[in-house]
Amino acid sequence: MSHIPACPVCSMENTYQDGDNYICADCAHEWPVNAAAEDTQESDGIVRDANGNPLADGDAVILIKDLKVKGSSTVLKKGTKVKSIRLGDASDGHEVDCKMDAGNFMLKACFLKKA
Repeated sequence: MSHIPACPVCSMENTYQDGDNYICADCAHEWPVNAAAEDTQESDGIVRDANGNPLADGDAVILIKDLKVKGSSTVLKKGTKVKSIRLGDASDGHEVDCKMDAGNFMLKACFLKKA
């Protein structure tokens, strides 16, 4: 039995294969089966958003999911626009450094889409 990966956008495991694509039943994100085998962010060194668009310093992005801030009661709401991002060290998986009204945060690119 083959293992179907969790959704790269929302990290839920409620996914299924439909032809040449995997589909997440929770957020409706679709991605190619062959993309699961290769992680484009690690293979080419380019930081990409949830849709696969390359990100650069100074870009504006939008959150695609409500994010709870670890160690706080703060929640970053879905749809929040973040201006002037900075790409940081991706060693811990948090590639994007940004400043918002609630403070400074390091975010994973998989929870962002380019504005």
